[in-house]
Amino acid sequence: MATQPSETAAWLTRNVVDCLPDGALERKLGEGRPLRVKLGVDPTAADIHLGHTVVLQKLREFQELGHTIVLIIGDYTARVGDPSGRSTLRPVLSAEEIEANARTYTEQALKVLDQDALEVRFNGEWLDMPMEQLFALTRTTTVSQLLERDDFSKRYAAREPISVLELLYPLLQGYDSVAIRADVELGGTDQKFNLLLGRNIQRAYNQPEQVIMTLPLLTGTDGERKMSKSYGNHIGVADPPEEIYGRTLSIPDPAMPDWYALLLGAQPDPALAPRDAKRALARALVERFYDAAAAQAAEAAFDRLHIRHELPDPDAVPVVRWSMNGSASVHLPALLAQAFGVSTSEARRGLAQGAVRLDGEPVAGSILDVPAEDLDGRVLQMGKRRFARVEIAE
Repeated sequence: MATQPSETAAWLTRNVVDCLPDGALERKLGEGRPLRVKLGVDPTAADIHLGHTVVLQKLREFQELGHTIVLIIGDYTARVGDPSGRSTLRPVLSAEEIEANARTYTEQALKVLDQDALEVRFNGEWLDMPMEQLFALTRTTTVSQLLERDDFSKRYAAREPISVLELLYPLLQGYDSVAIRADVELGGTDQKFNLLLGRNIQRAYNQPEQVIMTLPLLTGTDGERKMSKSYGNHIGVADPPEEIYGRTLSIPDPAMPDWYALLLGAQPDPALAPRDAKRALARALVERFYDAAAAQAAEAAFDRLHIRHELPDPDAVPVVRWSMNGSASVHLPALLAQAFGVSTSEARRGLAQGAVRLDGEPVAGSILDVPAEDLDGRVLQMGKRRFARVEIAE
């Protein structure tokens, strides 16, 4: 590993989009002390997906060099909703949803980060501030500065609503850097405005300004838009191995070089055909979040289902237990909802689209109620990769 600040800075910035101001990271590293490296996340969803790990892996590199990572859970800013890249207002989450998401997010971040060099903070610690302090914060920035943001300027030009809370969001994120005295802040390229504004706010509070680093956004499984749970093109780091493997194989071939570079820090083996390179990528991702045995099992399960078109091993399929409560038949949409965590309306759509099978045989979309004896012990399937073995209880 490089030891000179210039060499260390070059290694840390080898795969970033921006590191601003030029030369500032080298100067910070030259101070010879552990840096406080910040990442702020709003727990608006329960799970971390592969797109999040691009930034988390960069944080891990800082940790391995002896620096302290400050992971800020935005329990307060989540109530506002980050408007970055948005063309509409974000829905408001309840305090209970935010708390549950924050707990899961922190647990999953430790799949990448080292807990011993991690400081987890909630920005409710300092953003629950008196009005006098809030007024002082708002004086640091003008409305015209905020409207320079691409998403705000487009919405303003289109006469679409922008709430005052949304305008406050970049200021609140910037104040996080003041509260924890950040030396470096990381984010995706869609966060560049917010990260730079954090420097301005630190300066207004007479603090040394942070270095900002932006990293590329990973495209989702559709190969077009950034990975996001709201787009349905994500792969969660806590998803089952078979799901990670199968969904990775669904990415378009042109997306592979970026996936390899951003997730594995490498490029596909030129000697491999695209199909084999994609399989190698899928195995590597499952092994990263589970282990080699799980990767081999996921590949074997995929081949069994999608190459040989066989049903999965019943003993390896999760069991869904259905209580009859005196009824003679089972309402399929309700059973599907219980088995796969979908809504009953989504279950009905799956039935109508021919996506539901029993022991590999399609279930007619018109059939909503099935005799219990026709389901007991059979493998229920929804889509390509969701299976459950039905057990009927009286």
